[in-house]
Amino acid sequence: MPPKSTASPAQYTARHLSVLEGLEAVRKRPGMYIGSTDSRGLMHCLWEVIDNAVDEALEGHGDAIDVVLHPDGSVEVRDNGRGIPVDTVDSVGLSGVEVVFTKLHAGGKFGGSSYAASGGLHGVGASVVNALSARLDVEVDRGGKTYRMTFHRGEPGTYDDRAGAGPDAPFAPFTDASELAVVGKTPRSRTGTRVRYWADPQIFPSTSQFSYDELVTRARQTTFLVPGLTITVRDERRLPGTPGADGPVEEVFRHDGGVVDFAEFLATDPAVSDIWHLTGSGTFTETVQQLDASGHLRPQEVERTCEVDIALRWGQGYETAARSFVNIIATPKGGSHLTGFEQGLVRTVRKQIEANSRRLKVTAKDPKIEKDDVLAGLTAVVTVRLPEPQFEGQTKEILGTAPVRGIVASVVDKQLTEILTSSKRHEKAQAAAVLEKVVGEMRARVQARLTKEISRRKNALESSRLPAKLADCRTDDIERSELFIVEGDSALGTAKLARSSDFQALLPIRGKILNVQKASPADILRNAEVASIIQVIGAGSGRTFDLDAARYGKVILMTDADVDGAHIRTLLLTLFFRYMRPLVEAGRVFAAVPPLHRVEVTGSGGKKGEKIYTYSEAELHQLLRKLERQGKRYKEPIQRYKGLGEMDADQLAETTMDPAHRTLRRVSMADAEALAEAERVFELLMGNDVAPRKDFIVAGAAQIDRDRIDA
Repeated sequence: MPPKSTASPAQYTARHLSVLEGLEAVRKRPGMYIGSTDSRGLMHCLWEVIDNAVDEALEGHGDAIDVVLHPDGSVEVRDNGRGIPVDTVDSVGLSGVEVVFTKLHAGGKFGGSSYAASGGLHGVGASVVNALSARLDVEVDRGGKTYRMTFHRGEPGTYDDRAGAGPDAPFAPFTDASELAVVGKTPRSRTGTRVRYWADPQIFPSTSQFSYDELVTRARQTTFLVPGLTITVRDERRLPGTPGADGPVEEVFRHDGGVVDFAEFLATDPAVSDIWHLTGSGTFTETVQQLDASGHLRPQEVERTCEVDIALRWGQGYETAARSFVNIIATPKGGSHLTGFEQGLVRTVRKQIEANSRRLKVTAKDPKIEKDDVLAGLTAVVTVRLPEPQFEGQTKEILGTAPVRGIVASVVDKQLTEILTSSKRHEKAQAAAVLEKVVGEMRARVQARLTKEISRRKNALESSRLPAKLADCRTDDIERSELFIVEGDSALGTAKLARSSDFQALLPIRGKILNVQKASPADILRNAEVASIIQVIGAGSGRTFDLDAARYGKVILMTDADVDGAHIRTLLLTLFFRYMRPLVEAGRVFAAVPPLHRVEVTGSGGKKGEKIYTYSEAELHQLLRKLERQGKRYKEPIQRYKGLGEMDADQLAETTMDPAHRTLRRVSMADAEALAEAERVFELLMGNDVAPRKDFIVAGAAQIDRDRIDA
């Protein structure tokens, strides 16, 4: 129980209550405004500044943004928009620049006259970044002059930068009145804003850093959503492990094709349909609080226009890549616009399948088409633009404006119906292919569910229908259990003697399994080897895969240490990546690392019968040089293992299966970028398109070491 308070109710008075004024609240509870104070919160601050610049471009007032990561840990965002207003705000007697950077809930996005659709809505973005910065400098080009103002943890003042600009330079706060200084002249045609800030180490731990990869991803994404906008990202930090480790690196992004280009960029699997572009708009009314002439908030009914812009295409895979945006702000957790898109999509596809049921051989006995069947293999970019959208929280991850759902659903229903019922030959063939894919996904889902139901771990009340060749383990503890998928029956015999039957199960496979990257779901389920693996793991496949139902805590691919073994391991990884991906994402798929050589030390100081295993040619040569320096002799010829079957049980247990001595390689996908790269590599190496694979092989042929090829 928590310790009991020693203060009586009578002692708890108004003096115990705290009132946080201005930006003090932000510094006291930063998580309320930026989500967290780790690297995610640090990046969120940067997004707030960048989004303000993007809003200018969105309104047609700018077309270039530069983001620079400086070596001193600061970050600078430059744009060529209209520039923050520099005149005085009558109600507070401060310049527009100071109001924007020091007052919460202040900005040009409340009244509706300055921005028709913007990402920054709550008026806390710039001021929150200022409050959480050790130093922030802002310069504005406007009216032929350059204005400048500096802040220290949200407080305006001046820095003495004679010894160098930075947060540790001497700072003097304004005492009587703040000043927006004029520091230069500029052509009247040149406008824009430059913001440079140093994140406060009192708020953000030293381990928090700006992520160049995240910044590049966001910049690319934004230029897809704002056609004609150029974003330049420059990293001057020279941080180890980053693209700019050896020197400043710069990338420039510009895309004029909008969401169609974005969908094409996201799509990785072979296409079933072209990218279809759906556009439309709708209106709705809502009651909002607006400032009247006297500065008071009054409820007022206003009519809103919501513009919808969607690009979608179906591919041969089953994964769904759906990105949603509101006024170019990503909504990773969706909201009313994504819900409306899915509702309209499912409703339209169901109607078309019912209308073509005879051709598709769908009967009343077949299960109803579900959302997952329609979304399988879909790549979609869903964007809406509307004034003052209602987000859930400052981090803007979910759109809450309810009428948007119906507008998006109506646009999808109308436009997609036109495409699916088109009489044009090309669109008609693609529409048929899409409907056939959806029906195929429905049947694959039913078949996969049946497979999963019959492959549950046996208990006292049900009989086992697992493959006869499975050598199962005895434990019921999923966390301890391990499934070794073993190449060949010869290795299986040795592995049975080497394993611990208490927690290690063995499933042999014959040679090279089906390449699932090329095969259809029906072919995959009919393939005996693939079906056995899916059945033994017991969690289903594809969209119906249930990680909690997996029968083993680890799945270990144990293949020979040669080229054929590597090929089999690649085929198995393709299966897991395509149809049991949650198992990979959870870090439960491993590759065993059997040794290549066994060196037996025979004398001159070595232990009698000492055996040393090496796992590569380089490691072998390094060991031999070490033994020669130590004056130790070794038995020749050195044994080289070309297969697991060449080892005896003790050797296999010691080197590959015993948890106390073995080495395992975990197969992992750390983030979305890694996932996209994995998709690209699997499609390149295992997909239907041969030409890129041939080019890849030819380009890399010169790097092959002939001595590593078994002949």
